[in-house]
Amino acid sequence: MGSKSLPLDGIRVIAVEQYIAGPYCTMLMADAGAEVIKIERPGEGDPRRGMSPMMKDNKGNKVSAGFIEFNRNKKSLTLNIRDDKGKEILKKLVNNSDILVENFRPGVMDKLGVGYEVLKEINPGLVYVAISGFGQLEEYRGPYWERPAFDIVAEAMSGYMHMIGHADEPPQQSIYGLADLTTAIFAYGGVMTGLVSRLRTGTGRYVDISMYDAMVALNERATMIYSFTGEAPHRGPETLYAPRGSFKTSNGYIVLNIPSDYMWERLTKAIGSENLAKDERFIDGISRAANQEKHFRPIIEKWLEDKTKEEAVKIFLANDVPAGEVQTSKDIDQCPHLRERKSLVEVDHPVTGIKRLVASPLKFSEMPRMDTAEIPELGQHTEEILRSLGYTEGDISFLRESQTI
Repeated sequence: MGSKSLPLDGIRVIAVEQYIAGPYCTMLMADAGAEVIKIERPGEGDPRRGMSPMMKDNKGNKVSAGFIEFNRNKKSLTLNIRDDKGKEILKKLVNNSDILVENFRPGVMDKLGVGYEVLKEINPGLVYVAISGFGQLEEYRGPYWERPAFDIVAEAMSGYMHMIGHADEPPQQSIYGLADLTTAIFAYGGVMTGLVSRLRTGTGRYVDISMYDAMVALNERATMIYSFTGEAPHRGPETLYAPRGSFKTSNGYIVLNIPSDYMWERLTKAIGSENLAKDERFIDGISRAANQEKHFRPIIEKWLEDKTKEEAVKIFLANDVPAGEVQTSKDIDQCPHLRERKSLVEVDHPVTGIKRLVASPLKFSEMPRMDTAEIPELGQHTEEILRSLGYTEGDISFLRESQTI
């Protein structure tokens, strides 16, 4: 058995990123061992450094919890890439890197003279990942390609928001940042696909990731149903099978998902109402969906009245019925399963001290465990990185005076 190592040891990533989608994608790579160099504006940094919630220590020092959330295990290089000397530094970095991830507005990198067509001449093996609201690869450009976008815009336009909430109420947004995180995960897959392609061909790829595309992919079931039936699904109760949803117990809620007849039989046995399995009103998924709210939800919740959510889930699982507790963030923080999975990581910062955050969901065999992680201060690694590129102390002083770094 070989020594433990991180899967992306030796891979260098240039992160020209801000807010969530780019930073979360590159953080996953940093957690897997890649050297991620985060390019930040001198004096300002990633706009997320100034976003709430802001944490403060007793000396008045402040840090954004949202920035900490998406930027662990990275190096921070302050660099003005609008400046010619800044462009030169970026190009030197690209020459010795494997991946560049950027999530600026479409066309910005090209206008600055550091887009893919320029950088691939410097490093033909570069995997260049462009994250945007609506995509920008020329042969796939739609009429929206230059639009700016935040997560809620992609969520709305993709039809995902149309599916959330009650049928007689306005559409509801889901959790904050869902579209960013979904897009970042697709981007991570695009990076890995690009690296495999480079191994085979020796040349890199331009990877075009759109938030709109990513959310449409997440909402694929609605598109499938419309394509096959001609009916557009609408928010509200499930119409194809039931039970599905949350059910009240004595101390909170559980969820049930019963997509098949044999699971329905198991559920009726679990609650001591086997006669429901033969009731014509509940004979198949569509029938159960039509009769859930009026007829058998009251039966299930009556059975749940004197049971805690933990007791109910235990009974259902003993009968091979898929069920789970509806948990809060406090429950997640204290979850014994997540602790054993090492799914939470401690992040240390001088202002906040040690805090727990969600770790990468990717687990690999023979990989050392990440128990703690550090957050880069703005420009913390600038001099270190420049020296590695051959810049002298005099060069660095000049670059600082000219506000290139």
